[in-house]
Formats: sequence, C-alpha cells, structure tokens
Amino acid sequence: MEAFVFLPLVLPLTAWPIARLAEQRLHPHTATVLLTGFSVVLALCSTLCLALLMVVGTAQLPGNPLPDGWSDPEVRKSVPHHEIAGKAAIPALITVVMSCGQALLRHYRVRRRAHQALAGLPRTEVAVLPDDEPYAYALPGGTRDRIVVSTAMMACLTSRERRALFAHERTHLAARHHRYLLTVQLAARANPFLLPLRTTVTYTAERWADEAAAQAVDSRRTVARAIGKAALVSRRTPAATLAALAAPGPLPRRVAALLSPPPTERTWPPPFTRVGMALWSATAGAVASTLFSANSAVTMLLLLHEATSL
Repeated sequence: MEAFVFLPLVLPLTAWPIARLAEQRLHPHTATVLLTGFSVVLALCSTLCLALLMVVGTAQLPGNPLPDGWSDPEVRKSVPHHEIAGKAAIPALITVVMSCGQALLRHYRVRRRAHQALAGLPRTEVAVLPDDEPYAYALPGGTRDRIVVSTAMMACLTSRERRALFAHERTHLAARHHRYLLTVQLAARANPFLLPLRTTVTYTAERWADEAAAQAVDSRRTVARAIGKAALVSRRTPAATLAALAAPGPLPRRVAALLSPPPTERTWPPPFTRVGMALWSATAGAVASTLFSANSAVTMLLLLHEATSL
C-alpha cells in the first residue's frame, strides 16, 4: 500500500484546471454532469483511503475492540509514518462523516419545512405565496415538484419575464439539479480540495437552466433582464441545494453569457486545446485515484486477513 494510500487525498487537485475552464468553454449541461461525476469519484476514493488509514490508527490504540492481528507490525508497515497518519485519520474521517450527515439532514429538513409551508394551497405546479419578500425557487419532492414564488417577486417581473422565470425553474426540476448541487456539496465536505468543483457546478447548473429558459421564451435578453431584476430584489434560497433564478454567485457572468451567442452542444472538447487538456488531466486524476484507492484497499484486506489468520 505504502505512499499510494495518500495520493487519492490530493489527486482532486488535478480537477482544478477544468473547474476554472468548464464554465467558459463547455456547454453548461456537459460541465455540470462531468464535474459532478469527477466530484463523486474523487470524494469516494479519498474517503476510502481515510477509512484505510483509520484502520491502522485505531489498531494502535490501547483497548481497541479490533482483532489483535490488526495491530500486527506488517499492517502498520504498510503505511508510511503510520503512527501520525493513522491517528490523524481518525478525527478526519469522523469530521467527514459528521459534516456530510449534517448537510444531508439540513437539506431534507429544509425541504420538509418548505413543503409544510405549502400545506393548504392548491396542488398546482406553481405555488404563489403572499409575501412582501421577493423570492422564487424550485422545490423538488413531496407529493409533486413545485415552483415556489412570492407575490412580491411576481410584481417585479413583466409577464414575459415571469414565463422566463417559470421555464428556468421547470428546468431545475426536470433535470433534478438539486441532486447535482447536493452531490457536489457532500463531495466538497468529504474533501475540501473539491470546493472549486462545487462552486463551478453551482454556476453551470444555473447556466443550464438559463439556456433552457432562453429557448422556451425565444429571447435571451428577456431571461437576462429577469435574472437582473430578481438578483436586485430577491433573497437567498432556503438551502444551497435548492436552485433558483437568482441563486448566489457570479450573476454578471450569467447575464453576459445570455447576451452572447448560445454555447455549442459539443460534448467533449478537442484534446489539444486548453479545456481539452484540462479535461484529460481531470480524467487521469480520477482514474489514478480509483486505481490507487482500489490497490490500497485490496492490499489492506489481504494484510488484515493474513494477520487475523495468524
């Protein structure tokens, strides 16, 4: 196993170039799907390696309930600087598990409260709440997916801009963007090196919905005006995993993108361009992380099996 067990913890750095380039050079749909996939693979591999290191660390603790063979010198020798790395992995993995659990709990708690707030309203696709605070967001789940919008937000927009808003939120619901947002949030909590990917996916998911709304109303300028107005008056969504027209982030870049020609539907960029090389670098990092974590897991299992048998 040796030093290979540490590599999946830092290989997410290979995805940083594509995280910076994807929002300008890839179609929003492609960028969202690819970066979410990279986040999942890299986060799972780094968490697995933390778990392997924790096995070595807990086996060193006096009075641990693990089999005596797990503290065999051969097991400890499989990890360089096992005393420091093994013991440091224990609080690190506990922090990862608690942080991800907290994010999941908050996500489902906010969704449950939001659905409870709609109790008694007609079960229509759009739930209009009488509220002086302007907001609008996509609320998945419950008995059905719904778009939540306040009367104050409706009053801020023209009829055509309202159509753009509803088309934007429908795209969030149809494409299940809340799943992408929750996934990259959990990945970033599992490994902080994945924070740039979370930021980019938050932006590209909104751009994905922007482009769909522009096609629905046949006017990119109308969507740009709706985003600008909503950003000036609206408040944040109840949770970062609930998508909205005026979600926090680089709104001027979204408006500028809508005032430019639409992006091409290319799924994979040419290999000898900056974005192509960055994409291959991220792919290589994800593949290497998978191989190193799998090799470490198999090696550790074999060592533990042999030590336990002895």
